[in-house]
Amino acid sequence: MMAVSASVLPSGPEWSYEVKWDGYRAQAVRNGSTNSLASRNLRNITRQYPAILQAVAGVRADSFVLDGEIVAVDAGGRPSFQALHHASLDGVSIVYYAFDLLHLNGRDLTRLPLDERRAALRTAIAGSGVFLSDPLPGTPAQIATAVRRLGLEGVIAKRRRSAYATGRRSDAWVKVRFARRQELVVGGFKPLRDSFDSLVVGYYDGTTLLSAGKVRSGFTPHTRHELFAQLAPLQASRCPFSNLPSVSSAHWGQGITAEEMTLLRWVKPRIVVEVSFTEWTRDGSLRHAAFVARRDDKAAREVTRDASSG
Repeated sequence: MMAVSASVLPSGPEWSYEVKWDGYRAQAVRNGSTNSLASRNLRNITRQYPAILQAVAGVRADSFVLDGEIVAVDAGGRPSFQALHHASLDGVSIVYYAFDLLHLNGRDLTRLPLDERRAALRTAIAGSGVFLSDPLPGTPAQIATAVRRLGLEGVIAKRRRSAYATGRRSDAWVKVRFARRQELVVGGFKPLRDSFDSLVVGYYDGTTLLSAGKVRSGFTPHTRHELFAQLAPLQASRCPFSNLPSVSSAHWGQGITAEEMTLLRWVKPRIVVEVSFTEWTRDGSLRHAAFVARRDDKAAREVTRDASSG
């Protein structure tokens, strides 16, 4: 089940609120004597997160499906998406926050109201190494203020009586991001010696890929080398973006001119990255975009412009 995006939290007694954890969505599954982890796109990621597997092993149930988020917590106790890619750093812990329970001991719980699923989840994971994503107390305004002050990514509002809509994006879950972040598809790059100077990124509007401009900052030598190795075999002869070249000047964050197009190399739109930015320009480009991380848990075709990002 996936949430819809919004810029303001819904209010009313039918809603509850949780932290939007800055990590990787994952389901934890026990089938008989086997525990496993699956990413949002159902890729088996069990071997990548041994600490999570150990935590899940402590759940007291014969079989289950948990829904939650794999989160890297830095030395200061804050969630850090970038730290997920550097889990070996001192002070970084990888934990699993469960927020839903879909199956338990052979019983399908997806049609039960969220409040009932939460109660069953709390009992099931008690005493294990799995963390519980508790509902937040207070009004939407109080919650938004507190979450912003803590520097967390955002809030998910959920209807307390809602069932679990498997495989669908439902307005029973509403996500509001406070940090300006956006997942984007890489469609090209500007070469620089044996690597790249900047990436050309965009998002889908229906079946059309629209450019959102360039991303040049935020890369370490390691991430730049790693990304270039993944992009090189995807090179293509044609530009995948339907709105390039743009008519505006090619100042940073304000489009790509026909002249600049001749310097770029195009790739098949397969790789998804997450970027931070200050704002969207009037022509639909990102201003002051910076690379955050590769998102290998999301398919390129799923990337659309997030309404909560401005």
